[in-house]
Amino acid sequence: RRVAVTKRYESPLGEILLAADGDGLTGLWFRGQHYFAAGLDDDREAGRLPVLEEACRWLDCYFDGRRPEALPPIHLIGTAFQKAVWELLLEIPYGTTTTYGALAAKLALQMGRPHVSAQAVGGAVGRNRISILVPCHRVVGAGGSLVGYAGGVQRKLKLLELEGAETGRLFVPKKRPAL
Repeated sequence: RRVAVTKRYESPLGEILLAADGDGLTGLWFRGQHYFAAGLDDDREAGRLPVLEEACRWLDCYFDGRRPEALPPIHLIGTAFQKAVWELLLEIPYGTTTTYGALAAKLALQMGRPHVSAQAVGGAVGRNRISILVPCHRVVGAGGSLVGYAGGVQRKLKLLELEGAETGRLFVPKKRPAL
């Protein structure tokens, strides 16, 4: 068992916690988001690893509004289903969006199944531990609704705008009235 090494990064959208092991980046979370530091042991330690420095350079480029080059090494940790969904996220081009339904259809095709639930895909997308680099913010609901971003829908919108994505048709759904 390896102890995760962590590093803090100040982004224009708030503080980020990065985590890595010897194989690559294992986490990137905005402070206060849902599932913050999910999967990290309490005995993690702040420190320096080349992959953490590389991830910070990637983020510097990204937040400067430039399209970063190759990703630093990443180490996806999750179930086989989650990893399959996260691999699909890595295929979404910079500055574009897709839907949970489209990802579900693509995954069903890859798995040789007639159907995969968009809700199940949404659950895996929401538990992505490597935000931004594994671009879960590029997934929107059917019709352009901005739903399902653990870091908050306003951050999701800001990330898409930063990438120059077409955001004119996107919207934050109104909350359901209390019963």
